[in-house]
Amino acid sequence: MGWSTSQVADLAGTTLRTIRHYHDVGLLAEPERRSNGYKSYGMTHLVRVLRIKRLTDLGLSLAQIAELGDGDEHPGEALRELDAELAATIQRLQRIRVELALILRQEASTDLPPGISATVAEANLSPQDRAATVVIAQLLSPEALATYSEVLRSHSKDIAIVEFDNLPADADEETRQRLADRMSALPYVQEMRAAFPDAVGMYGDSPRGEKFVMQTMVKVVAELYNKAQIDVLIRMNG
Repeated sequence: MGWSTSQVADLAGTTLRTIRHYHDVGLLAEPERRSNGYKSYGMTHLVRVLRIKRLTDLGLSLAQIAELGDGDEHPGEALRELDAELAATIQRLQRIRVELALILRQEASTDLPPGISATVAEANLSPQDRAATVVIAQLLSPEALATYSEVLRSHSKDIAIVEFDNLPADADEETRQRLADRMSALPYVQEMRAAFPDAVGMYGDSPRGEKFVMQTMVKVVAELYNKAQIDVLIRMNG
């Protein structure tokens, strides 16, 4: 006398639906049927289901189990790969916990790395400049971001910065040039230029690649600033 599907599921600590899914994906052979048409599972089926259940509990996917075949050999290679994946996941989760602790302790913004979040908060940036900084923080290498954060500490809400933030799109050329000259003389701007003389120095070692970064920043500037503001930025770097 064999076991019914529900009995096998109960013995293995799983469900009827799961047993049927094992059949559907080819992991479990169909058993013989009794004279009344009901399935009759034997020891081979039960052991197979128990093995599948054990391997899935350890973390192997059904696809990985299928690759192992029907044998009962020790799946050393598959388990070693799984162990390496779990180790990497644990390291990632540990890094996240460290970052979460820092965010909670500093009450830092969640859209910026903790290392620069406090600096940005103290810099009193305009909404546009802050949005640009959020994107920049995702593009720079860790080393460049650290330098950028350090220079940002010298940012102050100078009257020239305020004028730039409120510059209308139809500002005349004289106003634009005068503002570009005034902003170029600001200590913050000069420190940023000293740290990053050109885009290569700022974005050259970006993990995303310089070309991708430059294309992204062109879109960011076009989205955040109006025509006159962009012209001022060009004049400052001209």
